[in-house]
Amino acid sequence: MIDIEFCDLLEIKIEGALANSDKEPVKYYCCDGVLLPTFEHEYSPKYVNDNRQIVMTAFVGRDGQDKYELTLCFGRKALSRYARGLDIAECVPDPESSDWFEIDITERKIWVFLD
Repeated sequence: MIDIEFCDLLEIKIEGALANSDKEPVKYYCCDGVLLPTFEHEYSPKYVNDNRQIVMTAFVGRDGQDKYELTLCFGRKALSRYARGLDIAECVPDPESSDWFEIDITERKIWVFLD
């Protein structure tokens, strides 16, 4: 499920991915929070199955206070687990890997690709 605990985990993983980035100035950024979508139906199992993603909000930047649009993209495993009401925390890749995370500091957008 996507809940506050998952948002906290995602915050930690994003923080690690930023620190491990080889891009300037991103490697000096921090993440100071991830928020659920405003409306619950925007992260319901049906919505996720139909759209394969959830748009959330993250606070990122040198001081961790710049508002970014965070798109959480579901891979096969995450989609299957989410549809069955199982925990998807294990689908968030290791922060040391760089292929699961993209950031556009100009547009203030982040994409996280779950397994």
